[in-house]
Order: sequence, then structure tokens, then C-alpha cells
Amino acid sequence: MSHVELLIFDLDGTLIDSKRDIATSVNLTFRDMGLPEKPNELIYSFVGNGVRQLMIDAVGVNDPNLIDQTLQCFETHYLKHLLDETCLFPGVKEVLDHFQDKKIALVTNKPVTYTDKIAEGLHFLEIFDLIVAAKPSLQLKPHPEMLLTTLETLDIDPRKAVMIGDSLNDIHAAQAAGVLSCGVAYGFGDAEELKIANPDFLIDSSEELIGIFS
Repeated sequence: MSHVELLIFDLDGTLIDSKRDIATSVNLTFRDMGLPEKPNELIYSFVGNGVRQLMIDAVGVNDPNLIDQTLQCFETHYLKHLLDETCLFPGVKEVLDHFQDKKIALVTNKPVTYTDKIAEGLHFLEIFDLIVAAKPSLQLKPHPEMLLTTLETLDIDPRKAVMIGDSLNDIHAAQAAGVLSCGVAYGFGDAEELKIANPDFLIDSSEELIGIFS
């Protein structure tokens, strides 16, 4: 797989372990709004589909006005707490440094505001050739638009790129965009579900990427 010229990484559950700060911010939001708090493990299972869907799933009701209110409250809390416990998974920094001879992109359903602040706080913003995060003009993964935008911007043939992520959204987006897919079994997603989705590769640790794509 040394012919791969572009490695595209998901963020939450792939590069960073952010689930505790997300759950804390959701429950602080619920506390402020008088909603029943939820177990952290349940909130973890909602991560990966964008912040609006996270809130819809956590609230359990898709009431647009209520969701808008919770999103505003969540933003206040999350911007304060998104670096409390969030950290890179073991080996990630070494892997990113190893592939500096290739192009590296970050493609995440996390909103731009949060993504940029975390990337700056954890000192990996400058490592990426391109960061594509959630904004109203882009359809989120599993739609392939984010990946197609990345390929076009960096001028890379889909057959020379790989999407690395911990969720079905990542695998399905990769398959739809015509790029290789690499499932991350150590992340937030269900490893068995990832296996069923038939990614081209499935890894248990980030360091395995060096052996596959060097």
C-alpha cells in the first residue's frame, strides 16, 4: 500500500479520545435546561454523527426549537471543557509524524469551531495539509461530499487515498467516494459492525498504519 499518497483521518474515536468531555458537556447542558441527565456510556454511543444529531439522540426528541436551545447551551459548555480530558490516542502523534512525506487530511463531522480549538490545543493543527470539518454547506459523512472535496482540493486520485475512521460513517463515506477504507477497532465504534461493513483494512492500534501504508 505504499502507493497511497493521502491518508484521511477521522477525529473523535480515531485520533482523539474525547468522549468524556463530550458527555460532561451534554449533561451540563441537560442540567441547565432541566432535562434528565444520561449515563456517559449512552452518550458515547451517540458520538460521530455531528453535534445536532448527538443532541437529538441524547434528548430523545427531535423538536427543532428544543434542539436549537440545547445546541446553544452545549456550545457554551463544550468550548469550556473540550480540552479537560481529551487527548490523542497512544501512538497517534508518532504515526502522524511518520507520514509527513505523504499528504495528510482530517475529515470530521465535528463542527469547525470545536475541531480547530482541539487541533490547536493538542498541537497537531500544523500537521495536516487540509482540515474539513462540519459546516452548513457540506453534507456530513456517510455522504461522500467531504471526502470528494478533500480529494479535489489536494488533487489526489481516489485510488491513492485511504479514509481511516472508527465508525460506519467513515467506512461508508470511503466506499461511496471510491477511496480505500481502514476501520479503527480501538475507537468509539462497534468493532463487529466495522468488520461487517467490510473495510479494506481493520486495525487495533494506530501504529499498525505504519506497517500498512509506508
